[in-house]
Amino acid sequence: MSVRSRWLMISVGLGVLLNPLNSSMISVAIARLQNVYRLDYTVVSWIIFSFYIASSVAQPVMGKASDLFGRKKIFLTGLVVSFVASLLAPLSPNFGWLIVFRIVQSIGTSMIVSVGMAIVRIHITEKQATALSVLSIFLSGAAAIGPFIGGVLIHWWDWPAIFFVNIPFVVTSFLLAWRNIPKDELPTSVARGMSFRKWFDLIDASGVLLFTVGLVALLVGVLSAKSFGHVSFGHVIVGLIGLFSLGVFVRHELKATSPFIPLRTFAKYPAMTWVNVEFILVNLLFYSIFFGLPSYLQMVRHVSEFHTGILMLSLGLCSLVVSPIAGIWIDKSGPRPALLLSGILMTLGSVWIVTLNETSPVISVCLALAAFGVSNGLNNVGMQTALFKSSPKEIIGVASGVFMTSRYLGTILSSLLLSIVMGDKFSSGGFRLLGAILSVIALSLVFMSWRRAESGQLDTNSAVHHTKK
Repeated sequence: MSVRSRWLMISVGLGVLLNPLNSSMISVAIARLQNVYRLDYTVVSWIIFSFYIASSVAQPVMGKASDLFGRKKIFLTGLVVSFVASLLAPLSPNFGWLIVFRIVQSIGTSMIVSVGMAIVRIHITEKQATALSVLSIFLSGAAAIGPFIGGVLIHWWDWPAIFFVNIPFVVTSFLLAWRNIPKDELPTSVARGMSFRKWFDLIDASGVLLFTVGLVALLVGVLSAKSFGHVSFGHVIVGLIGLFSLGVFVRHELKATSPFIPLRTFAKYPAMTWVNVEFILVNLLFYSIFFGLPSYLQMVRHVSEFHTGILMLSLGLCSLVVSPIAGIWIDKSGPRPALLLSGILMTLGSVWIVTLNETSPVISVCLALAAFGVSNGLNNVGMQTALFKSSPKEIIGVASGVFMTSRYLGTILSSLLLSIVMGDKFSSGGFRLLGAILSVIALSLVFMSWRRAESGQLDTNSAVHHTKK
């Protein structure tokens, strides 16, 4: 790899790590934000919801935008948006404004992620596989050490530090990207000559709006009822608006020429559909622990943010260490054995959580984290491989986009589950109930992985045969 290519990798890597870093650092800040703004967990959980809803919408939209306006322009613009959000978020006068800046931050970092991989694919032609693997290390590494970094920052400088820490990364990435990312070679007439209506059709603006309104309204209806302790007429109306919007969204997507979420693809390739269903459940399990355990440690066990970050590091490190080993194993044996082991480990980890109480030794927490960390390392490679095996080559780009949407849906569902189970604040009993629910979900994944050998292969062959026709 040439010196210029290395600098290009660093430029892009420092930018793309911002999204996973900021989505993971917040896990150790939830308890602190509850105390600062005097809110219950259900309300504070919107700091998680807002980020992932915005990311699920912004990444595919900005990916399409880069085809028109240029990848370098989108990448640099995303860095500027991230800089502004990181600077203003700590100055928020109230929690509502903090949510606003969190959404802006999510949009900015999503702009970077959506084109970062494409920039590397296009401009680094030698040892491309190595370059892409290095970029994945930036992404997975940032997510893995995010809770540790967040814990250290909050311990020494309070919660605003988890936003200010982005600024040196943003500035360095911007200066390097400005110098090292080649200029876009798109004909400017393509973007200039496109009408707003054609642009809206291309990004499926109607679908994006229906999806966002439906999801937000449904979450507001459910969480408001949980927060107030009873179901009022207003809660029902808001929830029904959400369900109606999502229903209209499904109908719209089935007819759209350039759908935001290609639902027709799901119907055409059932094997790929089941992989995405499993991926949603995998992320529901993982992020329930990822976001739930730090709050449990701080609120129930009264562990400091600093020590919480250190404990959470065991999850991230196990994931990072296992991922390359999983790649070698899956290359030889296929994804099924790894995913089956992952499901078993998540089941054991969930059952272990049921046994935890306020006097359980710290090693018990580390064992549960290690089980989920190893399973996450297996899933990072195994689920991606399963997707490739179940998706015809002609639609692999679409399949990858849907795969990312499944990740975000699983993450959103994990936050919803935590809010419903915990309510106002975390308790030892509530966390054990969470463990019991996760045990059932993990067992269902074990069953699905066990059945993959017969039904999965059959559906994959059917999908390929259907494509050849």
